[in-house]
Amino acid sequence: MFTGIIETLGTIREIVKEQDNIHVTVESEITNELKIDQSVAHNGVCLTVVKIEGKAYTVTAIAETIQKTNLGDWQVGNQVNLERAMKLGDRLDGHIVQGHVDQIGTCVEVKETNGSWGYTFEYDQALSNITIEKGSITVNGVSLTVVNSKSNQFSVAIIPYTYEHTNFQDFKVGTKINLEFDVIGKYVSRLYANK
Repeated sequence: MFTGIIETLGTIREIVKEQDNIHVTVESEITNELKIDQSVAHNGVCLTVVKIEGKAYTVTAIAETIQKTNLGDWQVGNQVNLERAMKLGDRLDGHIVQGHVDQIGTCVEVKETNGSWGYTFEYDQALSNITIEKGSITVNGVSLTVVNSKSNQFSVAIIPYTYEHTNFQDFKVGTKINLEFDVIGKYVSRLYANK
């Protein structure tokens, strides 16, 4: 489990394809604190550390993960948002995040507004995911509050700190992002869908 509060950015140093799997090597300032078999969220995707070497570590993604996330678009040199799993007893500063991406969305607008940024994203509503006005959403692993919720679109507002410490600074129109919808919202929407 995660909170959606990003600890740091990591830089992709190597991507190796092996059959249907992809091995991604990431360099990060938290590498020396990691252990083999530990879960780390990368742009909101929970992946297991399988190798540590110097300042870099490697994780492996299987075909299912690659198909349901933007991981297949990652390239050497890209920055990814990193968060280690939360500890019991820690503050829950964001919201409950599983690290299981529900679907990919697309950035359709980036707007700078006097010191903050507004982003609008579209997603495929056929997958029965919903956003709720003022509810929580996870975009590339970042816990955010939904504004302007529509059936296939929503917006978020980003403060300077989040902009500077996440890969939101790299987003432009057309950027594919990972979405994890609020677990409580998912439960409620499925409850009403079954009535």
